[in-house]
Amino acid sequence: MELKRAVVLVTGGTGGLGSRICSAFAREGARIAIVYQQSDARAREVVEEVRAAGGQGTPYRCDVTKLDEVEALVERIVGDQGRLDVLVNNAGFNQFVPFPDTEALTPELFEKILHYNTSAPYYLSRAAARPMRARGQGRIVNIASIASHTVLPGLSAYCGSKAAVAMLTRGFAREWARAGIAVNALCPGYIETGINDFWWPTEGGQRQLKTFPRRRLMDASDLDEAFLMLAGPAAAKITGSVITIDDGQSLPGGG
Repeated sequence: MELKRAVVLVTGGTGGLGSRICSAFAREGARIAIVYQQSDARAREVVEEVRAAGGQGTPYRCDVTKLDEVEALVERIVGDQGRLDVLVNNAGFNQFVPFPDTEALTPELFEKILHYNTSAPYYLSRAAARPMRARGQGRIVNIASIASHTVLPGLSAYCGSKAAVAMLTRGFAREWARAGIAVNALCPGYIETGINDFWWPTEGGQRQLKTFPRRRLMDASDLDEAFLMLAGPAAAKITGSVITIDDGQSLPGGG
């Protein structure tokens, strides 16, 4: 499971955290399958970022909430690259619905949150496990969240979906324990990305920052070493772990 020349599939690979994950693996000399759904132009940009960092990147368009597309995606990557070593389930979706306006959490929105955050990792893990089991080794890293174990106001559906990811991680780890596949999850805290950067300068955002013990946000780069550990040789004896990296944000007592 050396990462040099390893084939790494990253979903949501063109987003803020996803592109950072791709670059982290690229610096180890990996070959990255950059999975995205919308912008071809952004996908090409991430391919160039990966190359600049020392890796190889290939873009793959896929709706990760659709089982048939996911299974075709994995088959195509294995056909193109010869194998699949690492899966990073990073793609996700969220929408803030403040209490008591729970009527805004429509059935359609609720299902969308579950599809992206829970169904997609399930479909992808199942599909990726086939070639990994055939080779007798593999790594799956799921992106959960501190929302998997901490109540975040206005994000009930998101919290539930991420709690499911944490338990899926442990379940898959147990099922594939003797197949050479290590399955683990990371629970990041709040990271400033293009999705939420509008919020933090506001009065509400500043109030929230003051509830964190260290009164600051994390950077996507803070997760690099954890990703590389769980995807590489060190994970030979790590499976079924759900690891929180949040700069203390979920500690009780506030800031």
